[in-house]
Amino acid sequence: MKILKGIFYGICMIVLGCCMGVLVCALNPSLTESLAAAVYGEETEDLQPQGEETLQSQSTGDTQPEDSQGLEPSAVKADYVIPSEEQVVLPDSVEGKSGYEPVREEREEVSQEEADAQEESPAVGETGEGLSFDTDIYPYYGMLTEDMQQVYRQIYANATALTASFAPVTEINVNELKNVFEAVYNDHPELFWLETGYTCKYLRTGQCVEILLQFNETTNYLAEARQNFEARAEEILTQARQLGSDSQKEQYVHDALVDFVEYDAGSDMNQSAYSALVNGRSVCAGYARTFQYLMQQLDIPCYYCTGYSGEDHAWNIVRLGQDYYNVDVTWDDTEPSTYDYYNKSDAEFASTHVRRGLSVYLPACNGTFSGDAAQESTASEDGQNQGQTDSQEAVQETEQPLINPNPQEPITWQSTWNNNRTEDTQGDSEEERLAEAGITADEVLDTMEEYYADCLAQMTALGSGQQQFTNVVPETLWASIERAYSDNSFRSQYVEEALNELGMQNFAIQLQAQRLGGGYYRLYHNISTWN
Repeated sequence: MKILKGIFYGICMIVLGCCMGVLVCALNPSLTESLAAAVYGEETEDLQPQGEETLQSQSTGDTQPEDSQGLEPSAVKADYVIPSEEQVVLPDSVEGKSGYEPVREEREEVSQEEADAQEESPAVGETGEGLSFDTDIYPYYGMLTEDMQQVYRQIYANATALTASFAPVTEINVNELKNVFEAVYNDHPELFWLETGYTCKYLRTGQCVEILLQFNETTNYLAEARQNFEARAEEILTQARQLGSDSQKEQYVHDALVDFVEYDAGSDMNQSAYSALVNGRSVCAGYARTFQYLMQQLDIPCYYCTGYSGEDHAWNIVRLGQDYYNVDVTWDDTEPSTYDYYNKSDAEFASTHVRRGLSVYLPACNGTFSGDAAQESTASEDGQNQGQTDSQEAVQETEQPLINPNPQEPITWQSTWNNNRTEDTQGDSEEERLAEAGITADEVLDTMEEYYADCLAQMTALGSGQQQFTNVVPETLWASIERAYSDNSFRSQYVEEALNELGMQNFAIQLQAQRLGGGYYRLYHNISTWN
């Protein structure tokens, strides 16, 4: 009898325990989901409220962001050590010069019944099959697992095709999607019509079933917008490509943006490269994405870096040779402009810039930039400048911006002068000096009158737009040419007449001098004309 009573009481206790468990689960749905995951093996996510950041950066020590879903294991072993945000102190000259908006995700939960009840399930749209991305130029792509790279390619392809709604090409949860979208956005400044926000429709398990992209107003006139964007970029790139080293090209792009772009917290589409490159008004995001795009076009690895500088902020990381450096073009655009935030190490940025999000996985910046910003950094150029001859030695002096920020002000120019080392050619015959230079006597312009006449003839013959012409002068004429460009007297000697013949109002010119030997210089004139 005692045994039967024990069994009876035991059954009562089990029933009572089950009832209590049901009551607790009814009052705590999240516990129900956890139990379901344990029993059935379903993956459930700790979904955060709509619009809240999923990827969190820790502000002390070398702790990396907790949410690394969809990232390669190697990505979470970043070399960058996150400084404390508490130590950030901003100089007065850059106070308030930020404006970066982090990626904004909207989450819309749908039931399986609602998903099944849709008359037509969303198509995958463009799959991105066949696309490939060099991780030296697109580092965020390299942070993702292979499956997530498929979704990356799909988002890129659909953004390019202006397909706003599509189903993921492979299974992805809502937290993984946040990382993938941020990777696409950070890698591709050329998608200037893609907004920082998107929507994910997901099931209770966290599985994403539909992605909705957002585009800005340029999609209403995208062909024209692209033409304007590429034309503006080419004005800078044409001049930068004439320079010898990556560090010279980098400085040229930096200076061109500082001269042309104006910081404006209220500017339109200011998270895009279009705002800075075409409209000439932007915030830090526009500066950084424009700098990134132009450097990418020059085949110089340059990354979009986001984080905290008193508030949300964006800047760049650039690679020269094997070394990485921080560059903040926005903060260098002060009055007067500076190089205070140009090619700096993480240690030098630690008191003002703290990376967040996926940017903590970008390479650490430990390079030491040799020389000031106006000099070539040969130490980090991967040997590409070794063996330069005297005829290739040059020092850059930026007199005025190459790009004219105000079309109502018609003239702007830049000069790149030779190092002016005098050659000893005494005792050499004219034939010997010409032979050393590899030119003929007919190519040499011996007087300023001949030089101006030749420039006028070549400039008018080539026509408007982006053009280049060269001529050869003796070293004895160099001082007069340098003086003419320094005091702007060259304008009245050939440029104004050429503009009249071409029907143009504005021009920009870059002049470069190359020593040929034998006491001769070859002059390169890179000219842009426009109305």
